[in-house]
Amino acid sequence: MNGENERFDFTATVPSLDELGVVHFIAIGGAGMSGVARVMLARGLVVSGSDAKESPVLAALAAEGARVHVGHDPAHLEGVDTVVISSAIRESNIELVAARERVLRVLHRSQALASTMSDSRRVAVAGANGKTTTTSMLTVALQHCGVDPSFAAGGELAKHGTNAHWGTGDIFVAEADESDGSFLVYRPHVAIVTNVQPDHLDFYGTFERVQQAYAQFAASVQPDGLLVACHDDPGSLALAEAARSGGGSVLTYGWSPDADVVLRDATFRGLMSRAVVTGPDGGEGSLRINLPGRHNLLNAAAAYTAAVAGLAQDPLRVLDGLFGFTGTRRRFELKGSAAGVSVVDDYAHNPGKVAAVVETAAQLVRSADGGGRLVVVFQPHLYSRTRDFARGFGAALAGADVVVLMEIYGAREDPVPGISSHLVADAVRHERADAVVDVVSSWSAVADVVAGLVRDGDLVLTVGAGDVTMVGPEILRALGRE
Repeated sequence: MNGENERFDFTATVPSLDELGVVHFIAIGGAGMSGVARVMLARGLVVSGSDAKESPVLAALAAEGARVHVGHDPAHLEGVDTVVISSAIRESNIELVAARERVLRVLHRSQALASTMSDSRRVAVAGANGKTTTTSMLTVALQHCGVDPSFAAGGELAKHGTNAHWGTGDIFVAEADESDGSFLVYRPHVAIVTNVQPDHLDFYGTFERVQQAYAQFAASVQPDGLLVACHDDPGSLALAEAARSGGGSVLTYGWSPDADVVLRDATFRGLMSRAVVTGPDGGEGSLRINLPGRHNLLNAAAAYTAAVAGLAQDPLRVLDGLFGFTGTRRRFELKGSAAGVSVVDDYAHNPGKVAAVVETAAQLVRSADGGGRLVVVFQPHLYSRTRDFARGFGAALAGADVVVLMEIYGAREDPVPGISSHLVADAVRHERADAVVDVVSSWSAVADVVAGLVRDGDLVLTVGAGDVTMVGPEILRALGRE
C-alpha cells in the first residue's frame, strides 16, 4: 500500500512482439484482458486463455481464433512461451504457479498491450473518471476523420460491439489504468489526464502517492509529445502546471475561461448535450454529443483537443465524429422501459463517477417534468474503497430520491469485518434526511424490491463495477409482470 508494484516494473522496456511466442492469458474473459488478446490475435500471434466460467466474451474470442478453456489447469500452459495476467490474479493461481515454476515470461496485461503498440503513435488516456468514454470518443472521432486507429478500451464501443481493434493506421489509442501503476508503461506521444483524485488507496496508501504516480505518467510522455489535461480538476491542473514549468508541451481544456480549450453555453435536451468550444487558436465550433451531462462534454473536449492539437486532425471533422459517437457499454446505457419506468446502467464505482452520473440522471428527471423520481441501485465495489469513501458515496448518492444498496462486490478482496453497505446507507441518510434508503442483502431480491418501490415516470439507475449490471433486465422483467 505504498504505490510501488512489487510484481512488475512498469518503467522497464517491454519485449517486442516477435519475442512473445505463444501467449496464454489467465482470466482472458476480463474487459482489459480480452482487449489485449484481440489485438494480439489480429497481429497474428497464437493466443490461448482460460477463465473461470463460460461467457459471450470467451465465445467471441474463440471465434476470432483463440484457444480458450473454462477453468484453470496447468495443462493449459503446454507449448506456451508468455503468460499474461492482470493485478487481480493472485500468485496462488495454479496456472500462474506453474508458469513461475517453468520460468515462463510473465507479463502484466499493460506490458503485453505495450508490446503491440511499439510501431504506433501512442495515445494514453488516464484519470480517475471518464477515461473509457474519452478513449472511445477519441477513437470514433479519428475514424470519422478517415483514420483507422487501433484501440483498446475498458468497455465496448456500442457502435462497434468490441473493446479493442487493430487498425490500419499508425495511431493507437489506449485506456491507461492508474489503479496499479501500470499506466507508466506506455510512453505516449499524446497523454490525456481527465482528473487526478484520491482513488485506489488500497494500492497507493495516500493521495500524495497518487499525485506522484500521475507526475511520473506525465513525465513519460515523449519529448515531442503533448499532455492534455482538464483545467477544471484541481489535481489535473496542478499536474499540467508542473509539466509546463518543466518544459513540456501542455494544453488544458474545461469550462474555465483560463483553459486553452474552452467550453461555454452548454445546453441539454434529452440525452443530447451541446456546447460551444473555442480552440487554442481562437476558432469556435459547435460540440454536440448524444450523451447527457456536463462531464461528458468535458470528455468530448479532451478527445477534441487530443485529436486536433495532438494528432493534427481537422477540427470540423473531429466535431462531426464526436456527434456520431453512440456511447460505450455500461456508460449511461439505456437498458429499456416498462410500466412507465426507464432503466439505465452505468459502471460508475468511485465517488466522483457516481456523483457525475447521479447529477446527470437527476437533471434528466427534472427536465422531463413528469413528476418522476430518480431511483438509484448502487453496488459498492471493494471493501477498501467502501471503507475509505463511504462518506463520499453518501454525498454522491444524495441527489437520488430513492437509494437501494446492494452488498459490497468484493472482486479481488476478502471481506473486512465491520465494512458493509450500511456504511454508505448511513452516509446517504446523513446527507439527505428525506431520501428513501434501503439495503438489500440478497442479490436475487433486488429486482422485486425495486419494482415494488418505483412508479410511473421514475428513472432507475443501476450503478457499480460488479454484477449489478445484470439487475437492470431483471427489474424490467419484474415490472413487466405487474
